[in-house]
Amino acid sequence: MIDFLTDIPPVWLALIATLFTWGVTALGAATVLFFKTVNKKVLDLMMGFSAGVMIAASFWSLLSPAIELSETLGYIPWLWPAVGFFIGGLFVVGAGLLLDKTLKFGDEHKGKSVKRSIMLVSSITLHNIPEGLSVGVAFGAMALGVEGCDSIGALLLALGIGIQNFPEGVSVALPLRREGISRAKSFFYGQASGVVEPIAAVIGFFLATAIRAMLPFALAFSAGAMICVVCGELIPEANEHKNLAVVGCIVGFLVMMILDVALG
Repeated sequence: MIDFLTDIPPVWLALIATLFTWGVTALGAATVLFFKTVNKKVLDLMMGFSAGVMIAASFWSLLSPAIELSETLGYIPWLWPAVGFFIGGLFVVGAGLLLDKTLKFGDEHKGKSVKRSIMLVSSITLHNIPEGLSVGVAFGAMALGVEGCDSIGALLLALGIGIQNFPEGVSVALPLRREGISRAKSFFYGQASGVVEPIAAVIGFFLATAIRAMLPFALAFSAGAMICVVCGELIPEANEHKNLAVVGCIVGFLVMMILDVALG
């Protein structure tokens, strides 16, 4: 498996991995074609599992390599990773606030149902951008031979993102359907929220490989963005069945940790 992966150019691996995450988003959105509702317990368990995977991946696949590379490059080991982590989280928070203000500004010109529809699609699309960037940066670091960054860790990061994209596809498509939008359009908008991930992944890959000196910052930026998505989106979204979400989170973290350490 690992030998097979080494034969594929890293940029193609990044693209394939995020095409997978996009495909899972589309799969979640496709539920609108067959069901009126989806079991919330299952979705909360998936959200929790994905949160655990993404927390673990943020450290082992992004933040820890950023610290090690900073030391290798002769930087203060914690400085650029700390700055990148903070700015990555700030980026996601700031983008969310900007979106909220934009929607409020246009509220008087839009009906409530239209506003909710725009908010759903826009918010999911927005936080898919740093997810795609994170996968691209992880594969870019792998291409540069950064210690701690390998194809297994990057693929596991994409797996975690993909798992949580299924509930996201559902959470976009079903509410749109309830707003009276047709099944076909609800599915289209639901899957479209994930199309930015492959684009962002390719951009992240080339940025990471073009500016090696900034790679510790880029890796930590991605980690900060991931943690912010987990804390701001996944955990609050899964609070209806929080015990299931907690169990899922623990299992997801352990799976990522074991696979990354055993296969990394």
